[in-house]
Amino acid sequence: MLIEEPDALAKTNRINLLFDFYEPLLTEKQRTFLKYYFHDDYSLGEIAAESGISRQAVYEHVKRAEQVLESYEGKLQLLVKHESRQQHLAELERSVAELAVGEAEKKRLLAAIERLTTTE
Repeated sequence: MLIEEPDALAKTNRINLLFDFYEPLLTEKQRTFLKYYFHDDYSLGEIAAESGISRQAVYEHVKRAEQVLESYEGKLQLLVKHESRQQHLAELERSVAELAVGEAEKKRLLAAIERLTTTE
């Protein structure tokens, strides 16, 4: 995969997270091209050869699918909310670790926090 941007890894991670949240809302073609490009690390040329279309067409499909993901995120904010919850949970875990209570109580509270993380 060749992404010509300084924050290519951050962009790839963001697209993959958005994909996790919004995959069911994408068309089959959008899902396929994004999976090939971002998950499977195929080049545009490899996807083009696999799909029987031009490299430029693949590029346009990928870019359009990225825009669709960003559009969904702009409206629904699922990733923003997820990241906020993760920060709050980490803060809770730090606070529990600092509590002046017994270890059994700390373990009980940490277990409750763990249950919160698995119910997302």
